[in-house]
Amino acid sequence: MRIGIYGGSFDPFHNGHLAMIRSALKSGIVDCVITVPSVCNSFKRYTSILPAPYRYYMVRDCIETLGIKNVYTSDVEFGIEGVSYTVLTLKALTEPGYIKAFLEGSGVKSKKASEDHKFYWLMGSDTLATFETWYKPGEILDMATLLVAARPGDDTDIEVCSRSIRKNLGGDIEVFRLDGVECSSSGIVRDDRFDMCPEPVLDFIKTHALYSENTRLEGVSDEAKKQFFDYSVLMYKYLGEKRLLHTLNVGILSAHLAEVFGADKDKALIAGAIHDCAKELDIDEQRRLAREYSGDVFTDKKLLHSPGGATFARDKMGIEDKEILDAVCYHTTGRGNMSVLEKIVYLADKIEPSRTYTDLTDIRIAAESDLDQAMRMTVSSVRDKFIKHGRDIHPMTLDLMRDLGM
Repeated sequence: MRIGIYGGSFDPFHNGHLAMIRSALKSGIVDCVITVPSVCNSFKRYTSILPAPYRYYMVRDCIETLGIKNVYTSDVEFGIEGVSYTVLTLKALTEPGYIKAFLEGSGVKSKKASEDHKFYWLMGSDTLATFETWYKPGEILDMATLLVAARPGDDTDIEVCSRSIRKNLGGDIEVFRLDGVECSSSGIVRDDRFDMCPEPVLDFIKTHALYSENTRLEGVSDEAKKQFFDYSVLMYKYLGEKRLLHTLNVGILSAHLAEVFGADKDKALIAGAIHDCAKELDIDEQRRLAREYSGDVFTDKKLLHSPGGATFARDKMGIEDKEILDAVCYHTTGRGNMSVLEKIVYLADKIEPSRTYTDLTDIRIAAESDLDQAMRMTVSSVRDKFIKHGRDIHPMTLDLMRDLGM
């Protein structure tokens, strides 16, 4: 097969990206296209608006929802340590064992997936002039042909650039015509032109309240933002799509609520973002980790991931801040004498944007001005649910209710 590989930040994924994919397929030069959302881009390290899991799922879900044939999305960069340079992405993706398994997993018949493949790296004509400055460009050309989209309105002299690359590096370059809209992710965000994104992307953005003031993380330190991005990649190995996006949403909302109520935004972001990190571990492992942090205080299977998550965060992420670990530990039950940070994570877990299990409008409004009132409303809803299902309320939740005057 002739396989086009299209890497990028996709922050957000827009109609210009779709035009690139469709034009490459229409050219007949490639049989399929694999999109590869970047995890740690060398040019935009930690400057992306969204962590990698959001962008990966945004692209994958959009392509699947639109039903575009012969287009797939790879998470190969989640397995690359450090900066995900193009040469490293190509080495990992073109490895025979990986590409065969990936294609078969994407629905390509085994015989076709087992062929000797020819690889093409898709790029716009505007980036061709800088290619010789990339990390190990010669090795890139050893693995793939450059497939260059001639962008309308771009004044890059493709032939001059191509001659320089061939002279200095060797390798092959092919060109195809790009048909479609011209737009950029940065321009879309800057000008609030999200109408330039396909419908599934708009739905994804709306569900998770992305590209809002909250997701810009203003007031969060660079170090905390770096940790947020790094932890999101680490948790990708342990959590499914819905759970991972939920826990990241909680981190972003927690940072916002910390600003509203005067708590530490860095700690709130991290505590919220990792609060469910142990949720999908084997239950016996959750129990072991829970006992290590809190003894036998938590016995219900549904609660073990909370103290278990505190141990996981300490051991796997190197987090030693007790305020953060306690916020993770008590995010399900609450407890008496909760700190503001603990209340924020508890509340954000219940009302983050993708939560739709009940009408949360009133609680979300209260959460913008009165933390304890929002807590009372939330705990009241939890209490009613437990009573309805005949479940016992945890003693620590009863302590929380007393503190709230319930």
